[in-house]
Amino acid sequence: MTELAEAPAASDAGAADPRWAREALLTMYRIRRFEEAVDDLFARGMMHGTMHLSIGQEASATGVCAALAEGDLIASTHRGHGHCIAKGADLLPMMAELLAKDSGYCRGRGGSMHIADVAKGNLGANGIVGGGIPIAVGSALAQKLRGTGAVVVCFFGDGATNEGAFHEAANLAAIWQLPVVLVCENNKYGMSFSTEKSMHVATVAERAAAYGFPGVRVDGNDVEAVFAAATEAVARARSGGGPTLLETMTYRWKGHSKSDKNLYRTREEIEQWRADDPIADFEAKILDAGSLSVEDLEAVRTQARDEVRDAVRRSMQAPDADPRAFLADPAAAVFAAPLGSHVAGAPAVEPHGLGTALDATEESK
Repeated sequence: MTELAEAPAASDAGAADPRWAREALLTMYRIRRFEEAVDDLFARGMMHGTMHLSIGQEASATGVCAALAEGDLIASTHRGHGHCIAKGADLLPMMAELLAKDSGYCRGRGGSMHIADVAKGNLGANGIVGGGIPIAVGSALAQKLRGTGAVVVCFFGDGATNEGAFHEAANLAAIWQLPVVLVCENNKYGMSFSTEKSMHVATVAERAAAYGFPGVRVDGNDVEAVFAAATEAVARARSGGGPTLLETMTYRWKGHSKSDKNLYRTREEIEQWRADDPIADFEAKILDAGSLSVEDLEAVRTQARDEVRDAVRRSMQAPDADPRAFLADPAAAVFAAPLGSHVAGAPAVEPHGLGTALDATEESK
């Protein structure tokens, strides 16, 4: 039986490197400010449908995606805003998508749970629990067969590890030694059901032993630790070593979705985890390392805030999604542009004009 692998020790290299530290901090702040804005827009009735926030989990998406090359791919979940932003998505078409605007990533028809940015390597969020796992493994098979050298990362929650899709995909990934990293963001609850009651093993990571590849458990609120573990897993996948199951221990501060009344967990538990704020913790490390100043940190916060405000303002002014476009050409009206040339050997991408309507709106002012 394969033994549970130890996560690489967290290093202060990230916090000590001004460029890396600033980029990681900015990514985490973009995720948080974006989701705080989304939470507010839903509360005011300006967004419809549903949404699932990852506030408190920013270090997991940021650390994993920081370990990826430009041509690598990700598959996301219903709680996917952070993954999308960490992989380099533009906040403007993201916000437009949630506001059902024609300039959104999926022309306003995917919404919060179905954002895809395939030009940047994001194969899409997924409203089905565990639904992205076989997609990621299938994509990893394609990368191996085509010899692109790309690695695929699949994000999912702890609840998805009890789905058949997880076990079937993990088994195939192991048999074929695919370049895939399975990232379980363990936030302790599958909807309202605690992991302590949903599985008979101590950790999700040890489930990798059944399939013969490493399982690594790491502090998901420590962006440097996540980055170190993800870097090792990605390098292993890229070199032909096969999959890794990476379990990032984290916590969502908000409920499962906007309709969650949080009756299944205590206020004390939530406050305890809020005290372990991944952003505040990383800021403290940066200041201790002396790589950035207090003024530098404030500049990062301001930049993230202003970017999100601009995305909200411009998206609100953009044209709504037009149902007549769907009737005229369903494929063009719904689907994002095809996977582009950022993966070796893939067909070139023709721009699909995401910014056209917004640019026209700006010029008409």
